Order: sequence, then structure tokens, then C-alpha cells
Amino acid sequence: MELGIHVPIFDIEGGTGAIASELARVGAAAEAAGATWLSFMDHYFQIEPTGLPAEANMLEGYTTLGFLAAHTSSIELGLLVTGVTYRHPGLLAKIVTTLDVLSGGRAALGIGAAWFEREHLGMGVPYPAISERFERLEEALRICAQMWDPRDNGPFEGKHYQLAETLCSPQPLHRPTVMIGGSGERKTLRLVAQYGDACNLFGSSPADVEHKLDVLRRHCDDLGRDYDTIRKTILPNNPRPTPETRDEFVRGMADYAKLGIHSAIITPTTGSPAAWIDGMAPAVPLLAELG
Repeated sequence: MELGIHVPIFDIEGGTGAIASELARVGAAAEAAGATWLSFMDHYFQIEPTGLPAEANMLEGYTTLGFLAAHTSSIELGLLVTGVTYRHPGLLAKIVTTLDVLSGGRAALGIGAAWFEREHLGMGVPYPAISERFERLEEALRICAQMWDPRDNGPFEGKHYQLAETLCSPQPLHRPTVMIGGSGERKTLRLVAQYGDACNLFGSSPADVEHKLDVLRRHCDDLGRDYDTIRKTILPNNPRPTPETRDEFVRGMADYAKLGIHSAIITPTTGSPAAWIDGMAPAVPLLAELG
């Protein structure tokens, strides 16, 4: 099992002026630890699950990833996950392509249907009904696939998006991994089976994750997709790991490894995420032994 790092909090020790240098240290610490994934959220206001108010610090995700691309050399970079409502899909494909080229082929497209109504309304972004957001998500996945196919620069005609051309030059150095976030059994996991290279599930319990994976497998069977080609990742949150509970965390991941989970993506919880990552680093070789 691999370790990923997800940083949702930008209230850094030292204040706003210290954010850039701390994030540079986060990139260095994650790579030194042997982590294989580094992500941020795609939000404009802070979200309640972090325990912080909406007014807490929040940076724009793809700008932040561009900064980290210059301060890392090997780790995969993505958002967990891009809200489909925030950027036109054609522009999103170009943004992720740019990140991939400038990072040397390390970009991932994490994407989902979006959910935080307050920031949509606050920023003046349309917030359609959930059914429409999922329709837009599927069209966005199709648009990105077409833009990353150098053989097809033709138009795209969808219900919500129409592109006269899907020209994307340069092409990504490597086709970005498409990670679809969420665990909805009827829509989200079906989209994973049809379009995704990876999924991200909440690691609430091994039994719950096993059930979600069974649902995903059934969708794959229905669509003729090889289930084993999909990378399965989790956000462990029961309980959320800390350096103090590192050994307990590793033991708890053994049951997930048996289910075929490839990566555990963990979240720093202190004012110095780089120091927190340093404290979790000894878990990396132990996780690797789990399979």
C-alpha cells in the first residue's frame, strides 16, 4: 500500500506570509517520506468538516499545484477533487495539461460533482441541481478524454457543453490519471467504472469500503471494464491518523490492503503540515509491506 498526502488547511504557523515557504517544505517532506500523491482541495471557502470556519484561509487549487510542481520532482499532483461546476471542462483540460507539462508528467485529474452550495452562491458560480451536476460531470469526463486524444480535435456536442474544437496543444506528457471522488453507488461508482482510472472512497470502515468495491465491481462487469485496472484509494477517517497513532494507523490499514486498496491518503492536522508529514514518514515502508 502507498501513502498519499492531502492538505486541506492553510492556516499556517507564522501567518499568511509563511504559507508559500511551508508548502514548499510540504512538497519536500512528502517526497522525502516516499509518499506518491500530494493533493489539495478545490474550494474557495474553507469547509466545515475541517473544523474551521468558512473565513479560514483557502487557496485556489490549481495555482497551488503549479507552485508545488516547481518545488517537487517525483510526486503525483492533483486536487481531491475538482468541482465540475467551477471551470468550463475545455479550460479544465487545458489547465491540467499545463500542470502535466510543467511538472514533467505528474498531473492527475481528480474530479467530482461539487457540493458546497455556500461558496457557489458566495462566488457567483451557478449551482444547479445534483442531477444536472452529474450530467455535467459525465460530459466533462468525455471532453477531457477527447481533448487528450491527439487524433480527435473535432467538436463536442453535449447537453450542457458545446465545443467547436477540442484542440489541446501541447498534449500532456502522460495522460493524467482520472480520479473520480465520491462513493455514490448509482451514479459516482458507475462513472468510475466507465471513465475513471482511480476512485477515492471514505475509509469509514473495511466493511463499508468492501461494499462500495463490490458495487464498483458490478458496474465494471455491466460495462465490460476490467475492475483490476482501477486504482482504489481511501481517505482514512475512523479515526484520522496522527504521528502519535502512526503504528495503530498502519495496523488498521492491513484490512484495507486485503481489499485491494492501493493508497491511503492522509491529512495533516497541525499548523505545520510539513512537520506532521515528517512524523508520519516511518509509516511508509510499513504500509508497503502490507501489499
